[in-house]
Amino acid sequence: MQLDKETLTKIAHLARLEFNEQDAEAMLKDMSNILTFVEKLNEVNTEGVEPLTTMSQEVNALREDVTGQHLNTGKALESAPDKDTTYFRVPKVLE
Repeated sequence: MQLDKETLTKIAHLARLEFNEQDAEAMLKDMSNILTFVEKLNEVNTEGVEPLTTMSQEVNALREDVTGQHLNTGKALESAPDKDTTYFRVPKVLE
């Protein structure tokens, strides 16, 4: 597939790319080559091939969710360096 300069300009605007005329010619050629390659991939018979969801065959080792005793707010606040009734006070992060 061949791109024209108008389409390249629109893509560049959407991607917030800036380049001069000389670089535009190279970009036009490279992007056309990429699209040609993708068109060739569309010709491959993928019938019966499962789509990939991940590039790794590793399986996550997940643990069971187990309910248990939670930390008492009052007890947690006792050891806090700075507190305000039922809240922890922390330094300001954003101005």
